[in-house]
Amino acid sequence: MTTTPSKLNPKFKLPMANRRQVLAAGGAAALLTGCGAADVNRPLLAADILPDGFPTVEAVKYMGKLMSERTDGRLSIKMFAGGQLGSERDTLEITTFGGLDIDRIAIAPLNTFEPLTIIPALPFLFRSTAHMRGAMDGAPGQMILDALQPHGLVGLCFYDSGERSFYNTKRPILKPSDMKGMKIRVQNSDLYVSMIKALDADPTPMSLGEVYQSLVQGVIDGAENNWPSYQTGRHFEAAPYYSLTRHVMAPEILVMSLSRWNKLSKADQEIVKQSARDSVPMMRDLWDARVNSARTELLAAGVEANEVEDQSAFSDLMKPVWERYIVSDKQKALVKSIQSMEL
Repeated sequence: MTTTPSKLNPKFKLPMANRRQVLAAGGAAALLTGCGAADVNRPLLAADILPDGFPTVEAVKYMGKLMSERTDGRLSIKMFAGGQLGSERDTLEITTFGGLDIDRIAIAPLNTFEPLTIIPALPFLFRSTAHMRGAMDGAPGQMILDALQPHGLVGLCFYDSGERSFYNTKRPILKPSDMKGMKIRVQNSDLYVSMIKALDADPTPMSLGEVYQSLVQGVIDGAENNWPSYQTGRHFEAAPYYSLTRHVMAPEILVMSLSRWNKLSKADQEIVKQSARDSVPMMRDLWDARVNSARTELLAAGVEANEVEDQSAFSDLMKPVWERYIVSDKQKALVKSIQSMEL
C-alpha cells in the first residue's frame, strides 16, 4: 500500500488556470481524483519550475526522446516548464497524489518527510563535484532514491545543482568572522537556517524571487547560490562580492508518481528508469557549460570573486549542525558510505 507524506495536504488544489493546462494534456482523472486514473497511453506529464532551455528541463525532454525511441513512440513526456503548474512544493504534492507523473525538484522539499534526503544537503559533506556525482550515481544515491517509494514517489535519478557559495553587498568573505551579523537569505529549510546561525550570521528565509529587491533595499546583506543562479537573478548587480566557500553541493532529484509507475509493465518501468539515468550525462554537460559561461561573464562584468582563506574554518563550525540532523543509524551509515568514497 502506498503511504503519503504526513506533511503534505491531501486537500491541495491547483490554481484553476494551471489546472486547465493539465486537463488539456489528458490528466483530468488524475488531477481531479488524485489517484492517477488517467489514460495510461497518454504522455507522461512532467513539471519543472525552471524555464525552458534550462539544463534540467532539457534533460527531461531528452529522457522523453529516449523513451519514445525505445518504445516506438508508445511512451513520451509532455513538459510543463517555468513553474506553469506551481511551485516545487505544489508540484511535489500533485505528484505524490498521482495528478502529475514526473517532477524535477530540489532535494530540500523532501527533507520534511524522508530523513535520508537531508544527507546530500549537509554543509561540507562533498569534497568536490566529482565526489558528489560519484556518490549520487552509486550506492549512496540509490539508497536515497529507494527511500522515496513509501512516500508515493519513485526516485529516478539525480541532476546537478552546482556548488553553492556566499555573495554579499559589503565585503569579501575570507573567514567565518567576516559573516558575523550579516543578514543572509536562505531557502525555507531548517537545515540552511542552522548552517547560517552556526556561522554567526542572521538567516533570512525567503523565496528566490524576492532576493534581488531585498538586496537592493538592504533587507538582506547577501545570499548563497551557484554561479548560474547568481547571474540569472542579476543578484551580482547589488551584491558584487562572491566568496567561493562551496559549502553545499546538494543535487536536484527527478521523481515519478508511484501510482503511474505501477500502471507500467516491468519492461516499461525499466525503460523509464534507464532513460532517466541516460539523461544525466547530457544534463551535466549542459550544466558545466552554463557554469563556465556564467563565471566568465560575471568576472568580466566586475564581480569580485575570492577563495576563502581556510575552508576547514567554515566546515569545523558545522559539527553541531551535523549532530542535530544526523540522528538515525541509517543516516549515519549513509554519511559514512559517502565520506569513505575515494572520488
